[in-house]
Amino acid sequence: MAERPTALRLGILVFDGVMMSSIAAPSDALRVADKLAQLRFGAAAPAFRTELVHARGAGSVMTSSGMTLSGIVPPERDPDVLLIPGVMHGSAGELLQTTAALTAEIELIRAMHLRGVRIAASCTGTFLLAMSGLLDGRPATTSWWLAAAFRQAFPLVDLQADELVVESGEVATAGGASAVLDFVLRQIARTTDAALAQHTAKLLLVDPERQSQAPYVSAALIEKPRSTLTEKIEKFLSHEMHRSLTVNEIATHVGTSERTLLRHCQTQFGEGPLAHLQRLRVERAKALLETSRLSFDEIVERCGYSDTASFRKLFKRETHLTPADYRERFTLRAH
Repeated sequence: MAERPTALRLGILVFDGVMMSSIAAPSDALRVADKLAQLRFGAAAPAFRTELVHARGAGSVMTSSGMTLSGIVPPERDPDVLLIPGVMHGSAGELLQTTAALTAEIELIRAMHLRGVRIAASCTGTFLLAMSGLLDGRPATTSWWLAAAFRQAFPLVDLQADELVVESGEVATAGGASAVLDFVLRQIARTTDAALAQHTAKLLLVDPERQSQAPYVSAALIEKPRSTLTEKIEKFLSHEMHRSLTVNEIATHVGTSERTLLRHCQTQFGEGPLAHLQRLRVERAKALLETSRLSFDEIVERCGYSDTASFRKLFKRETHLTPADYRERFTLRAH
């Protein structure tokens, strides 16, 4: 029996501390696609293959959950795509320290990229990819709760933290853990067709319509670099969001110049102080939609707006959902 033509060979970079889901999810998704392709095309079905790649030639790794993955065999040739999975961390500082120590892995990423292998990273694996320098000057995304830390650590990267998947030439990044499935589905569609990707998504219960991390963002969970000035800014904005503010007023209150304020906010938040104020207002609205039965008009008033229509547009722009859709999807329900 003739060997089936290979549509995609996905190599997954593994190392101690890697998140099991970052390996299992893409592997299982491709396995499902492979079975569906056989049902649809028969003996001529394109094949989807997953291989584990270890930069140091080890035959096993210990995952972050304490499970051991063994039987790792060096692949005979380079994969079509090398995927860098997520790594568990306790803080942004620990994550940066962990990824910086993966020197052999960083060299392998660079070498494969030079040989023409497409490189992708998901979740916290985006930090390791950024360490390689391959994201410098490129648009990229990361796990939304680490956006501030990523932006500070890698200022040369054009971070687009709300995006679910960002592809730039032969380099791609995906956001939080489950976003790796969105990336894999894109590869399935690209190497075969959209129908196979759609059927795979249906079996995996992945919403093919989701295009952004924005609806899932919670300001309270975003890991921010510690800074007295940052804390002063956020405290003042949160306390005074019920009224109009100017850049000069904010700068005066936190004891700095307008220029320093603008530069600091751009570095820490990726936006100016007034834009960040708008984002905090949306965060308050999200919290009230999740936890209260207040009407949207009442919520708008509590967020410092008088124009409901204007705030509705702002809310949808920031979350990619209408207030009603957001409440329906994320409201806290008793079980």
